Amino acid sequence: MKKLPLIACLILLTLVPVRVFSQRRPSGQITVKLASMVPANTPWGAALNRMASEWSAATNGEVRLQIYANGTQGTESDVLQKLNMNALQAAVLTSFGLNRITPEIMALSCPFLIRNDGELTEVLKTIKPEIEAKINAQGYYPLALARGGWVRFFSKSPVLVPADLKRQKIGTDPQEPELAQVFKTIGYQTVPVEANRTLIALNGGTIEAIYQSPIAAGGFQYFGVAKNMASIYIAPFMGGIVINKRTWDQIPAQHRTRLIEITKRIEREIEISLRQLENDAITTMQRHGLVINQVSPQQEELWYRDMEQAVPALIGTTFDRDTYNKIEAILRAYRSR
Repeated sequence: MKKLPLIACLILLTLVPVRVFSQRRPSGQITVKLASMVPANTPWGAALNRMASEWSAATNGEVRLQIYANGTQGTESDVLQKLNMNALQAAVLTSFGLNRITPEIMALSCPFLIRNDGELTEVLKTIKPEIEAKINAQGYYPLALARGGWVRFFSKSPVLVPADLKRQKIGTDPQEPELAQVFKTIGYQTVPVEANRTLIALNGGTIEAIYQSPIAAGGFQYFGVAKNMASIYIAPFMGGIVINKRTWDQIPAQHRTRLIEITKRIEREIEISLRQLENDAITTMQRHGLVINQVSPQQEELWYRDMEQAVPALIGTTFDRDTYNKIEAILRAYRSR
């Protein structure tokens, strides 16, 4: 179980806001102060440290990234307010934070729309550049947009088909009303529970199931009570590093290409490390009692049909219509090959 506290720190990009303060010193050096929720001794923290070191080396010390680990600043909503006031100049945001900048990104998290890594790769070829352009149009420069893994169902009783889950009360995060609305529309019993009270609610019986990253489920010990994990992927989730364009424009033009190259490579490294961490989390949980409920192809179709019935009420409200339709067209073409 020694791995699990570390895993908790990587709730991925599902729970990690990062804030950055920037100032230009009289010498011309730009200091970017970056505060992170995760400790430095995690893959995400190590990636930020590498980014800081490489940014400094690439600019001969002109751009200095100073990292403050373990987070001292508020929720993603707090961060966005400070970004809008220019009190903070950059942030690492989850899909839910990025949704406040560009709502189109939430279509990627529509349950059971994108069903595996191959489909996600195909969709991102088209959608990722478009989302980055929309972020840019809102006054932020998107330094990175990375995959954070897959959301799964964890439950007290086994879940193989929608009817199994509809008999259990699902905990939903009040900070993520979009997904809560999706499950409510489908007909599930949803109970709002603050993230820091999820384990208490599971132990007390207030809720009986959650949708969560395996990394979070392992790190926060949710699987100790919700001992079942359905094999089906619910949805992918994304995380991004955005920087206020006013700050980005302070950086000398001759340095920007190299800084982008560094950050994009860090993005790829984060994706690889998180994928491995997710696999390790599942393996570790299995050694300590987690049961994986293997959903058959026929049972998967029941989940897909259940969601398809709810989609019309969600398109144009929870999910951007144009983006959803574009993703759906990409997937139809991909699946027909």
